[in-house]
Amino acid sequence: MVSLVYHLTMATTWHLGRLLGEAMRRFDERVLSLMAHDVEVPLALSNLAARQQVSAAHIHITRHLDEHGARLTELAERAGMTKQAMGKLVDQCAAWGLVVREGDARDARARTVRFTPAGLGWLAGFRRAVAQAEAEFTEAVGAEVATVVRIGLEAYTG
Repeated sequence: MVSLVYHLTMATTWHLGRLLGEAMRRFDERVLSLMAHDVEVPLALSNLAARQQVSAAHIHITRHLDEHGARLTELAERAGMTKQAMGKLVDQCAAWGLVVREGDARDARARTVRFTPAGLGWLAGFRRAVAQAEAEFTEAVGAEVATVVRIGLEAYTG
């Protein structure tokens, strides 16, 4: 009976949404930790990561801004954030030298957010860290489980 009560309690406390959130938090923390120790990431940016000044919210820019840039509204939409919240993140990342806002060639009224050269170094470090964190996940749960998780998440988000 105790076992059944425990499992029912855990099922309501640790539902899928919470597990996904915890997994994402853990994954992002590992990515930031790897970036903090990556000698190829620009020093000022790796120091920010090492001092935990960069949060998961800042990772949204890294995760959703491609090398060619994007408008602020596109970035906000991709990240599931308001334009105002994304604007604050972009301002902070611009102050760090990670991104710049430039005129948009398609619309003189619009601005495009682009990575700076240091930001491109950050992006390369992010990609290396993600690959390492994914490899660690695969090692922790096994290749078969990792494949099933990826397929399941792709199907769910697709």
